[in-house]
Amino acid sequence: MDLRIFTEPQQGATYETLRRVAVTAEEAGFSAFFRSDHYLTMGGDGLPGPTDAWTTLAGLARDTSTIRLGTLVSSATFRYPGLLAIQVAQVDEMSGGRVELGLGSGWYEEEHTAYGIPFPSVGERFDRFEEQLAVVTGLWGTPPGERFSFEGEHYRLTDSPALPKPVQDPVPVVLGGSARKRGAALAARYAHEFNAPFSSPAETAERFERVRAACSAVGRDPGTMTFSAALLLVCGRDEAEFTRRAEAIGRAPEEVRENGIAGTVSEVVDAVGRYAEAGVERLYLQVMDLSDLAHLELVAAEVAPQL
Repeated sequence: MDLRIFTEPQQGATYETLRRVAVTAEEAGFSAFFRSDHYLTMGGDGLPGPTDAWTTLAGLARDTSTIRLGTLVSSATFRYPGLLAIQVAQVDEMSGGRVELGLGSGWYEEEHTAYGIPFPSVGERFDRFEEQLAVVTGLWGTPPGERFSFEGEHYRLTDSPALPKPVQDPVPVVLGGSARKRGAALAARYAHEFNAPFSSPAETAERFERVRAACSAVGRDPGTMTFSAALLLVCGRDEAEFTRRAEAIGRAPEEVRENGIAGTVSEVVDAVGRYAEAGVERLYLQVMDLSDLAHLELVAAEVAPQL
């Protein structure tokens, strides 16, 4: 099982806080540091405020050396696709080819109204999301010296030089969600990885099956897709430490046991095993207390070797 660290900086974090988490994750042996792409807290005062996802990843590209970096997920409502392609390509170059792009349609209306970002209807957001995937991957995939044009309902590009190119060819694209018909079809067409966030093992397996079916429908080998999940992590050496960590993030111990990768070390190992049986190859461990670096070190030292 590939273990990655996943953070929610909109709840309140400085760049330095995120840097410490990313460096600790790298030193502990986790394969990647990912962050959400949000501009408004989802509870609490959010102090000292949000950080921009791609500004953060650009800094981490220089402050880390081996760990992979990415978003889970960037919102298609936040950035024009041509500019997003430039941003990601630049951070990929800055990191020496360690970037992954998670992209979604956007859903959190309050952050849009709080910062003056247009928030179209759900149908239009999904249409824009689909066009963004076509534009971003089209720009990256255009051979050097050639031009890229695109005529969509929401985005139009004419004779773009399609520069700069990322170091990786291709940059891995991560899509996720419930894998309904349209989402599964987009994953089959564009994604290197499909992520099922915050769902039970049974529901996760069902989502994966829908994506596999969508791959087969377009002649793609489902084995070329990486299947992952994202879940809250709360782990303790014993019951007391587990309870302390759950309460530190305002969650009841039994609730996180039911809905996350949570409990004592042995319980966490068993929980990971249930998701592995559901087809999960990669697990994004959502850590909410970014000051608790010992939490990451515990999982790396005592959970990872048992997987």
